[in-house]
Amino acid sequence: MNRRILVLHTGGTIGMERSSQGYRPMAQFGTTLRQHLATLSGLPDYDFIELAPLIDSANLLPSHWLKIARELRTHWNRYEGFVILHGTDTLAWTASALSFLFQGADRPIILTGSQIPLLEPRSDAPANLGTALMLASSPASRGVTIFFGGTLLQGNRSTKSSSTDFQAFSSPNVPALARAGIHLPSQPPAPEAVPAHNAIIDTLDAHAVMVLTVYPGLSATQINALTETPSLRGLVLCSYGAGNLPDTDPALLEALARIVKRGIVVVNRTQCAHGPVVHGTYATSSTLERIGIVSASDMTLEAAFAKLHILLALHRDPQQVREQFRIALCGEMS
Repeated sequence: MNRRILVLHTGGTIGMERSSQGYRPMAQFGTTLRQHLATLSGLPDYDFIELAPLIDSANLLPSHWLKIARELRTHWNRYEGFVILHGTDTLAWTASALSFLFQGADRPIILTGSQIPLLEPRSDAPANLGTALMLASSPASRGVTIFFGGTLLQGNRSTKSSSTDFQAFSSPNVPALARAGIHLPSQPPAPEAVPAHNAIIDTLDAHAVMVLTVYPGLSATQINALTETPSLRGLVLCSYGAGNLPDTDPALLEALARIVKRGIVVVNRTQCAHGPVVHGTYATSSTLERIGIVSASDMTLEAAFAKLHILLALHRDPQQVREQFRIALCGEMS
């Protein structure tokens, strides 16, 4: 089988080298990568392109998601699959965003990278990229996934869970799609197919969505300060447990009600790694539902944030965004 794959290098540890100032992007990384992969047999044919400039993972902006999406669309009909090399810090955020930008994709978009640069001893880069290429060439593969540390994960259900382990990513609320051991899965399960729908978006405002973590002592003052950002249109509220906020401070809930009435879409996501937000389990979460705050169910923070960004870019009406947010568009929530 000869299924040609495109490798898109966006930046990250995998393509860095040592310098006196620490790790920096390697010049001519594509040539070095080809030399390393040439020692491995059984890989599919592939082409390599590089974003310019490369993205330091920690400097990722929502606009970078659109830049990556445009590259994929430009080359879409010439390749059977895509492997994206990405820095690990924000890899799961990009995977989530791409899942909403390429809903129902009929071919694989696999994100990977490494914890140790390619040229360093014990680098995990060859195994991650080599296996990602082989998975991307499988006719059974489709949709946006992450391959890292021997595990294939659904992109919009994943999060970075370790800064030191080779298995750096996990999907807390769904099982892994496949695990690569001595034998590579010949037909890894793919995310559930949905009708194809590509969200064509020209711009994303980096200031349109904020994240607010609930903590002991959170007050209405912090909520009211959000209204000083005129471009704010969406808020991901990271609450306790099944979706709870303190209810002994009426001003806090009143402040949330005010920003909802102003047209800001507020979604409620639990701080817990496992389990969903269930409005109505406790009285405080029932109040949130009543004032118009939407449950994020068991979405990761990355998925909730990306979904809200994409929906706000597609729809001007806050109520339409709320209705769409409640729907599982591409398997991002149970």
